[in-house]
Amino acid sequence: MRRGAAALALAGLAACAPAPPDKGGVSFRPDAGGLSVPETGQRVDFGRAPAGVIAPLAREMGPPDGLPLANCPEGIAQRLRWGGLELTFTDVQFVGWRQDGASAGQVCT
Repeated sequence: MRRGAAALALAGLAACAPAPPDKGGVSFRPDAGGLSVPETGQRVDFGRAPAGVIAPLAREMGPPDGLPLANCPEGIAQRLRWGGLELTFTDVQFVGWRQDGASAGQVCT
C-alpha cells in the first residue's frame, strides 16, 4: 500500500515539473535563394558558410543525418538531411537544397 502511495506522490510531483523550453517554432522554408525564416523575416542564403547554416538548423530541428556524396556535383563536400529537407555544401558555402521533389542550387541526384 505504501509503495502505491509513494508512486502516486512521485507521479504528482513529476506532473508539476516545468515543461522543457520551447524552441520558438522557427521554420526554414526553401526558396530560389536558399532558405527563408518566415517567423523572423531573416534568410539563410546560398553562399553562407556551412557553420552559419548547420548550427541554427541543428538548434531548431535537432542534429542532421549525414548522407553519402554519391551522385553529387563536383565540389560538394557535405550533404545533410533534417527530415525531408536536404542541404548540400562545398567546403566553404551552402550551395543547394532538395525537399519534396523540388530543389534549388547544386544538389545531388
